[in-house]
Amino acid sequence: MKKYLLCLFAIYVLGVAPAGAQSFKAKHLQEATITSLHEAMQAGKVTAEQLVQLYLDRIEAYDKQGPYLNAIIMVNPKALTEARRLDSLYKATGKLVGPLHGIPIIVKDNYDTYDMPTTNGTLAMKKSIPPDDAFVIRRIREAGAIIIAKSNLAEFAMSGQFSVSSILPGYSRNPYDTKRTTAGSSGGTAAAVTANFGTIGLGTDTGSSIRGPASHQSLVGFRPTLGLVSRDGIAPLAMTNDTGGPICRTVEDAVRVLDVIAGYDKADTVTRRSQGKIPQTYRQFLDKNGLKGARIGVFRQMIMPKNSDPQVYALFNKALDELRAAGAIVIDSVRVPELDTINKSFDTIPQLRRDFNLYLASLGPNAPHKTLASIIKSKQFHPYLEKSLLDAQADTLAPEAHKGWGKNLALRERLRQLLLRAMDSTQVEVLVYPSFSYPPRLIGDLNTPSGTNNNALSPPTGFPAFSVPMGFTYGSLPAGLQFFGRPYSEPTLIKLAYAYEQATHHRQPPESTPVLSKKKNKNRIVQ
Repeated sequence: MKKYLLCLFAIYVLGVAPAGAQSFKAKHLQEATITSLHEAMQAGKVTAEQLVQLYLDRIEAYDKQGPYLNAIIMVNPKALTEARRLDSLYKATGKLVGPLHGIPIIVKDNYDTYDMPTTNGTLAMKKSIPPDDAFVIRRIREAGAIIIAKSNLAEFAMSGQFSVSSILPGYSRNPYDTKRTTAGSSGGTAAAVTANFGTIGLGTDTGSSIRGPASHQSLVGFRPTLGLVSRDGIAPLAMTNDTGGPICRTVEDAVRVLDVIAGYDKADTVTRRSQGKIPQTYRQFLDKNGLKGARIGVFRQMIMPKNSDPQVYALFNKALDELRAAGAIVIDSVRVPELDTINKSFDTIPQLRRDFNLYLASLGPNAPHKTLASIIKSKQFHPYLEKSLLDAQADTLAPEAHKGWGKNLALRERLRQLLLRAMDSTQVEVLVYPSFSYPPRLIGDLNTPSGTNNNALSPPTGFPAFSVPMGFTYGSLPAGLQFFGRPYSEPTLIKLAYAYEQATHHRQPPESTPVLSKKKNKNRIVQ
């Protein structure tokens, strides 16, 4: 009787069940969310250590074997050790250390991690271990998240079309059809999250690279307002556009990540703009009835029959019907007549040389390379990058010294004002359009249209845009619906995206990475 009472005490007071009560199995991992995992932990059904091991088993079975997704650059050798530490703290206090306690996260390998290499996908940076964490990484660790792996990317984050790097042989592959692209550059993160290699993921987006991979892998991708999330410790491509953000299987999980990573950072001055604009929690805007009465503007300039796949076009029109069925007032359509002219008028001004050299300097005296020129001289990068790197290095002017710099800034401001005017005049809360007007391309196909709509609005304006699963074309090829909003309108985007997700439930896991059987589970990773 005494032993029984002690067991009850462990379960109800400490939230820890005895070993015999553990009932969390591989099948429960499929499509697990932060909430469901925390409930399982608090009910004593799973520990952080067991959770990490289950994800490691899936990585072992499916990343370099089976469907060979090739999404992971490196598994964190200390993931299980960190999980045990968190389990000990939970056992001692009965409390989760933070909102991401014990949650395994996939991190794109351009975020600095003090205890693992940060390669940016580049062989030349294979041994680069930063002196400290990126601001966002520090935030997620403090919240209790466990970095389970660093994921593959388009090297230097230079491609929004595919994820290939010199740090790994071959391309990252789409779990829904392994002959097709993951998009880029955060394709490794997206492939890993959709295949349930981790609960949540972090990507970066300069032109397309959170929303593109999210769309191609039936995921939720948040590109936040520029200035909401610090870029400190993220290897840069173009600081006028770069931002980080979550890639997750559900809107709620993405919101829980955003709650942790949003905020002012003195090391990234653009985040000053966010002060006073961040609510206590974004979770308060998770309203499944949020579409009722909402005015949604259709941005058909992004999706016309002549420049889109017929199945994607039909799926988008179906999504508009779904919005109406959920109570939205759909304004079809909203236009910015000058959009094409503006986007064709921007001068190409390389920022990589200046921005990346500053990043290399931040790595301290132990950095394997001190300049972009040194990386180019090493030849340790993917051949497809050579011209881009040489062109960036050859342009010795500071970006601001280019005669087109002022023109570009004026065009950006003009586009901002035109979009705000169009939204205000039609009284719409957001604009919607497909993230891509075509399905995922075959790997290696650079001839057929990619159909990306991710570059035109959000990157040049800095306004937020979220991609949410819209369904599938050709049976199993995912498509995403994009919600575009005003600056710092994340609460509105969350409300509408969540309501759409809850009304439709389009997300379905890929067949290529099913629940792991005991037979496949035999080669366990032990740390």
